[in-house]
Amino acid sequence: MSPRYTCLVVEDSPMMRQLLVLALSRVRNLQVTEADDGVDGLRKLAKEKFDIILTDINMPIMDGLKLVRRVRSDPTHKDVPVIVITTEGSNEDRNRAFQLGANAYITKPIQAPQVIAKVRELLKIDT
Repeated sequence: MSPRYTCLVVEDSPMMRQLLVLALSRVRNLQVTEADDGVDGLRKLAKEKFDIILTDINMPIMDGLKLVRRVRSDPTHKDVPVIVITTEGSNEDRNRAFQLGANAYITKPIQAPQVIAKVRELLKIDT
């Protein structure tokens, strides 16, 4: 039996979250859990260990960069790959995300093949 992977998608826009879930449904053996902001994401991380996290930056309550910082400071999740998906395309935002520990940075509008390829690469899943 093939290995099963778990993914946490943290995105406050329901439409964007659905687009990501739809794209990720094309990755075989990947189970996706949704969170609607950084605090909800942390709640889900407290209950379950995920193999990969995708997060938006601009969200109410707790933004994606704070979430990345919290994930990296938590011994349970510090090595989990994190993909930041955002409308923020400036080098300053990109550099900050990488300094905090993000593994990849994708700007919106997203292209499903780009997201799928990055998830497969970080999880080391063969196509």
